[in-house]
Amino acid sequence: MTDSEPNTRPPLDGVRVVDFTWIVAGPTCTRLLGDLGAEVIRVENEQTLDSIRFGRPHPNGFDPPDSGAMFNWLDRNKRSITVNARHPDGLDLIKRLIRVSDVVVENYSSRILENWGLSYEEQRAENPQIIYVSLSGFGHSGPQRDYSTWGPTAQALSGLTAMSGLPEAPEPAGWGYSYLDHMAGFTAAAAITAALKHRRDTGQGQWIDLSQVETGMALTGSATLDFTVNGRRYRETGNPPGNRSVWPQAAPHNTYPTAGDDNWIMITCTSDAEWESFCEVSDHPHWRTDRRFATLPARLRHEDELDEQIGSWTAGQDGRALMQRLQAADVPAGVVQNGVDLVVSDPQMKAREWTVTRNHPVIGEHLTDGLQIHFSRTPAHRDRPGPRLGEANHYVFAELLGLSDERIAELQINGALG
Repeated sequence: MTDSEPNTRPPLDGVRVVDFTWIVAGPTCTRLLGDLGAEVIRVENEQTLDSIRFGRPHPNGFDPPDSGAMFNWLDRNKRSITVNARHPDGLDLIKRLIRVSDVVVENYSSRILENWGLSYEEQRAENPQIIYVSLSGFGHSGPQRDYSTWGPTAQALSGLTAMSGLPEAPEPAGWGYSYLDHMAGFTAAAAITAALKHRRDTGQGQWIDLSQVETGMALTGSATLDFTVNGRRYRETGNPPGNRSVWPQAAPHNTYPTAGDDNWIMITCTSDAEWESFCEVSDHPHWRTDRRFATLPARLRHEDELDEQIGSWTAGQDGRALMQRLQAADVPAGVVQNGVDLVVSDPQMKAREWTVTRNHPVIGEHLTDGLQIHFSRTPAHRDRPGPRLGEANHYVFAELLGLSDERIAELQINGALG
């Protein structure tokens, strides 16, 4: 088979995932698995719905639980069932589903599934080859295993908040968004693919115990190394650098205004050759001979003056055209894009087919991002929008588990389903 003759089966076709996730971190993991072709069955309960189902924005007004854009973005390529794990019959159905599945994923606090009767040992009793992923704030061991976190608190505990901020504001600032939720979700998805490979080779399932705080620590990199090697704390070297570069040292290295309302461009010169090219493009050849800017050490000493002069020039430039001119001269530069830019204005994203069109029964037809991974031999994602609540009940309980319509109706009446 050549790359021009792709396989019609996606990479994780045939893998079934029981999804107990909520909010962002867990759904990010299972979304990626679904994009890669796994059958993801989202276990929900009408009495304790994921709050993301009610989160904004809701097209054409407020119409939860199926209309939330954030939910549909995080939970595309999944099925939804409604079952009560705290009801004996509901728990029995979940165990039966685990028997015919490959992976269980959850991102609750550490003891939740244990309290339901779904600890790893209890899952193994149903399916010895099951791969169980618990994605909690602190992991399932250690003195803080029962603590709870959200993305920003995990970010603070991991050390990343201490590394953020602006030079003129010495207090830690954080990012204002749960990036660690996504980091943990991607890490969990990678771990699952490794566990699937291990099971294929050995026939053994396993428990993947992943700490969201620890996934953030992996991003502290040089700051941790600086302390372990040099005994130096991050903020002992000065206030946070903001947009400037500590290592490798570079100047200019900042965002600068461009023509229009709130338009910006990031420009970086890491070598004298890039700086000379920048001076050529900007039609400011005298900057190369100005004693304040002629060398990198001089530019670093006069960085405020440099940024002021560059910003005065870029303010009259069209940002996207300037980026193209600088890139053509081998100067790293990129416009600061917003959502409209990514979807409408960016020719690179259009060429890469970054967006795909989906049709949702409540939201209607809409554009959303596809999978950022391009496979030459296997299709990358299915075109299934986020699931309506409980829409897969009949498929799972009747077709997969073999229950009669009468039994399903009985379970709905006694509270096991719904």
